Amino acid sequence: MHKVARDFRLFMAARSRYAEDRLAEAVSHGVSQYVVLGAGLDTFAYRNPFPTLRVFEVDFPATQEWKRAMLQEASIPLPASLIFVPLDFEHKTLSAGLAEAGFDSGEAAFFGWLGVVPYLTLDAFRATLDAMVKLPAGTAVTFDYVFSPETLSPQRRMVFDLLAGRVAAAGEPFRLFFAPEELEAELRRAGFRRFEQLDSDQLNEHYFKERADGLKLSAVKLGMLVTAWVGG
Repeated sequence: MHKVARDFRLFMAARSRYAEDRLAEAVSHGVSQYVVLGAGLDTFAYRNPFPTLRVFEVDFPATQEWKRAMLQEASIPLPASLIFVPLDFEHKTLSAGLAEAGFDSGEAAFFGWLGVVPYLTLDAFRATLDAMVKLPAGTAVTFDYVFSPETLSPQRRMVFDLLAGRVAAAGEPFRLFFAPEELEAELRRAGFRRFEQLDSDQLNEHYFKERADGLKLSAVKLGMLVTAWVGG
């Protein structure tokens, strides 16, 4: 229950809710393909409320095998709408991996890309955006990113250093950072023309307003959530 750990858990819950809200909007406009990049232990496919939505879980092969073993051990059935996409980006592109799994590049898709961008190189980040913008209008992606540490106040930098130390100790150090204007420039470079960025204040307004228990994200802002759309 350390306040930093508690805040981090709360952010992870809020970002999943936000991504799934944007997904629901996409489905209401006819999108029937959801790609979860770096799926890890994401649970959406096992509680998918949309009968026509196919879910593609993309992850490193060893990680995906671990998840599948855990699902089997827990007796959680694999829904017919779920497609596993084991993918090693060192040997195959995202587009190629999805195509082999039956993804329809002639149709729009929604991408969930949570908890991944801070661990990428800039080249990998750009390559993934470039693959998305080649898809039809109506395609969208939701992801989160971390602020450049040199832009943080002393208090926020202390929290960042604590968090960065924990993920580095787990073998996955932060590698990629943005200021909001830098992230916007990257989206424009890739070809996105419409996007939104939400910080913790906006997430609190959306999801934690007037809670009786006062639960909300703290004022320590380390990053933002983004949704970007292909087309107008």
